[in-house]
Amino acid sequence: MKIFNTLTRRKEEFVPLEEGKVKMYVCGPTVYNLIHIGNARPMIIFDTARRYMEYKGYEVNYVSNFTDVDDKIIKKAIEEGVSAEEVSTRYIKECKKDMADMNVKPATTAPQATQEIQGMIDMIQTLIDKGYAYPAADGTVYFRVKKFKEYGKLSHKNLDDLQSGFRSLKVSGEDQKEDPLDFVLWKPKKEGEPSWPSPWCDGRPGWHIECSVMSKKYLGEEIDIHAGGEDLIFPHHENEIAQSECCNGKIFARYWMHNGFLNIDNRKMSKSLGNFRTVRQIGEQYDLQVLRFFMLNAHYRSPLNFSADLMEAAKNSLERILEAAGKLKDRKDNAAKESITEEELELLKEAEGFVTKFEDAMDDDFNTADALAAIFELVKFANTNVDENSSKEFAGGLYEELFKLSDVLGLKIEKKEEILDKEIEDLIQERQAARKAKDFKRADEIRDELLKKGIILKDTREGVKWQRA
Repeated sequence: MKIFNTLTRRKEEFVPLEEGKVKMYVCGPTVYNLIHIGNARPMIIFDTARRYMEYKGYEVNYVSNFTDVDDKIIKKAIEEGVSAEEVSTRYIKECKKDMADMNVKPATTAPQATQEIQGMIDMIQTLIDKGYAYPAADGTVYFRVKKFKEYGKLSHKNLDDLQSGFRSLKVSGEDQKEDPLDFVLWKPKKEGEPSWPSPWCDGRPGWHIECSVMSKKYLGEEIDIHAGGEDLIFPHHENEIAQSECCNGKIFARYWMHNGFLNIDNRKMSKSLGNFRTVRQIGEQYDLQVLRFFMLNAHYRSPLNFSADLMEAAKNSLERILEAAGKLKDRKDNAAKESITEEELELLKEAEGFVTKFEDAMDDDFNTADALAAIFELVKFANTNVDENSSKEFAGGLYEELFKLSDVLGLKIEKKEEILDKEIEDLIQERQAARKAKDFKRADEIRDELLKKGIILKDTREGVKWQRA
């Protein structure tokens, strides 16, 4: 299995620190509102990477945090006249609901920053003791960037260029810094903000220290994979490396994975442009399996454009997989023949080639687009070779292959059983009776009436099937 490592800018063979085990940390959301589709992309992508590694037999310790203390959370709390804790607790719950609807597996551990404050204080103190950090007069603690000689190795930024860029930036408190590049590890409290006691002042941690501490606590000083959106490469992940490696004296993460940006109708998503989309809003229009399919239909490192047309295309493509799965399940459950024939046995062996194509794609830096192409080849193969004369064992074998590969991508191929209104059920029965009586005019009228109600009928060899428009 090869992974593109942001650190080295090349694909590398994945070799875990401990055979058969993977330690993986993924930066989670800041919980001040409902998650948006930009948040959804890394959630889906790295959940899929985890699923594939588990499929390959790895035991994956998957840690993804919630940032539950932040300026945005505090601002929201002040606006609502409630505590920051109340805001973050509410939106952690809502986030978990959206993740479940996207079929994102719960993390092995999902730590919250506010519950790890003592660990942050301990790490900051270690950095001070080692000379990598210093407290200012007001209690702010800064990290000495230039003391870490490898600073910039992830983002491939040059310190001199960064220095010149900072000359024009005059921010509050900068006169306390030894160097404009130094970043905050601990900040003093402000009126109305949550705070914790520390040796330097009552205050709260800087953002970057959180992940260094939580990764170390739940995964150890060295981890296999650290992942997140490419917007986190600098400064967040760069600063994590500096803190962790200076504190622990070890390489922090062996492989760094970053997903590409998401645009809306070819424009950056922002509230000011009016194109901001939450996962909950998308869920009002589509089953969130469609959103998951859409996200997987491009390579995770590529930029991805979201639009209504592309979501409709994703919905229709996913429907092809679901329809094929439904036919295979129907054949499996209702086939007259039990045992597989010699010819079917050969066809099953041929179908194994699609599994190989799928695995080859996923082994190549989790290329989900090509993996989906292999699934569609399997779908076409099944549609071509399975009919009413097929054996239960043959149809069942193909169904199991399709289920297995779809499950690796987190796609549910078993449709939810939906109960139709009695009025709609009665219309379907009336149409069946009209067709039997060769009253095709009435049958067509009922079909059109059902279409207006959002029900599409399909006449198949197995009987009439329906789906929602």
